[in-house]
Amino acid sequence: MDKSLSDVEVRVLGSLIEKELTTPEYYPLSLNSLTNACNQKSNRDPVMVLAEEEVVRALDSLRFKQLVVLSAEGGRVSKYRHLLAEKIGLMPAEQAIIGELLLRGPQTVGELRTRGERMYPFGELAAVEEVLQELMLRETPLIALMPRQPGRKEGRYAQLFSGLPECSEESSEVRPEAARQRVVAENERITKLEEEVAALRGEITMLQQTMAEFRAQFE
Repeated sequence: MDKSLSDVEVRVLGSLIEKELTTPEYYPLSLNSLTNACNQKSNRDPVMVLAEEEVVRALDSLRFKQLVVLSAEGGRVSKYRHLLAEKIGLMPAEQAIIGELLLRGPQTVGELRTRGERMYPFGELAAVEEVLQELMLRETPLIALMPRQPGRKEGRYAQLFSGLPECSEESSEVRPEAARQRVVAENERITKLEEEVAALRGEITMLQQTMAEFRAQFE
């Protein structure tokens, strides 16, 4: 299995998996529908704003890797579907887990159960854990359990199609609220302006002293 997918390829593949499971009546997807799916603000992390050209390039790359194919059901409009289930033999429950990890990044068992319900009815946490174990114990693992980070009660699972994400210390820190970030930025801007004003006042004082000394020469 190719583990070098780009962020855009991951989003495209995840979107195709999701739409096959949640809205099969509209699947396969046209380029326009797929682009809209990639740019959804819900059930996405991070939220992306991709142009159709970027999606086309990702589709071409995924087709070369035999993960996506142009559907014969497209008619006058080209439509695309993924080949992941056929290529590596995935059951619907496994597709749902993979799709969720592709769309929203590393997640705990509880998060996968709650968020994955729209794609597959897992029911209990044990059902999710069983699927996760199956995906990890394959000859070529598709997911991995990341080391538990400080401050977190549970470890998170990550997909391996784009490699295992790095666990940095920054990612374990609580992110400040958007409003607090704006306040901090505003305070920094005010502090910078105050420093600039103080520097200008110092320059004016020096100029005044220089002018006074110059005038004194003619008195």
